[in-house]
Amino acid sequence: MNPFRFGVQLASAYDGQSWRDKARLAEDLGYSTLFLPDHLDTQWGPLVAMTVAAEATSTLKVGSLVLANDYRHPVVLAKEIATLDLISSGRVEVGIGAGWRKKDYQVTGLPFDPPGERIDRLADSVQIMKDLWADAASSRQGRHYTVDAPQGMPLPHSRPHPPILMGGGGRKMLSLAAREADIVGFNPSMVGGRVGTQTVDTSGPEAFSRRVDWVKAAAGPRWDSLEFQCLTVVCRVTKDRDASLRAYARASGMTPDALAAAPLALVGSVEEICETLAARRDTWGFSYWVVHEQEMRDFAPVIARMAGN
Repeated sequence: MNPFRFGVQLASAYDGQSWRDKARLAEDLGYSTLFLPDHLDTQWGPLVAMTVAAEATSTLKVGSLVLANDYRHPVVLAKEIATLDLISSGRVEVGIGAGWRKKDYQVTGLPFDPPGERIDRLADSVQIMKDLWADAASSRQGRHYTVDAPQGMPLPHSRPHPPILMGGGGRKMLSLAAREADIVGFNPSMVGGRVGTQTVDTSGPEAFSRRVDWVKAAAGPRWDSLEFQCLTVVCRVTKDRDASLRAYARASGMTPDALAAAPLALVGSVEEICETLAARRDTWGFSYWVVHEQEMRDFAPVIARMAGN
């Protein structure tokens, strides 16, 4: 089993100094990684924000959770990531996905292709970026990209490439992650392009067990080298677990028992959450957990107990 580590997902700050302060706080509290999502709303641009956070800290990793492939050409993105990994001495985790939120596509006017088409495009993109990170060159002519990039791009500090994070809720996306990623993230289904009833319906433990089985089938000999991650949807450190579960359940449309069993919910005292984390690692192998900014301070005692164990 992989040792526990923890990330925090942030989206923005009041100004540049506040952002640097948040990054330093995450580092001081013991978080392994500061993540940014990638949506076309009020959140900050992830690549710039990751760069500033890396410069403001000394050990904190910075990552994307996750970049939408369709917004960025792989040659351009590979160069940006290689540069950031080089100047941060290897502190980048590259989260990249096929894009899922329909609203973001509407903002740009990009076509919101069926999931399989977007995933196929992502698969080609990842291969191009791996070529460039390994050898600073890539020559591919395919259905989605035609690339003739000669040597001359910067090489990342991490060899053969920065850790790649990919994940999802469907079999095709998770199978791609099993074959190509270093870190696999597990999510409920958002196939409709938004968080909706299908997200709730696919959040239970049985659905996550199926997802782990899909990854195992696709990973083959890579299985033992993979790290499994979960981004929490509900996280609250509290001494009144039952009351919090009832409140969150009303908001989510789930029963308290169903919410308590959902792998993406962590609710309870520090001791109860630590026990839950240990049980979920035993069951599914989930060792890399991500919380949001509003839980960052309250969750720190859990990190103090569990990180590295």
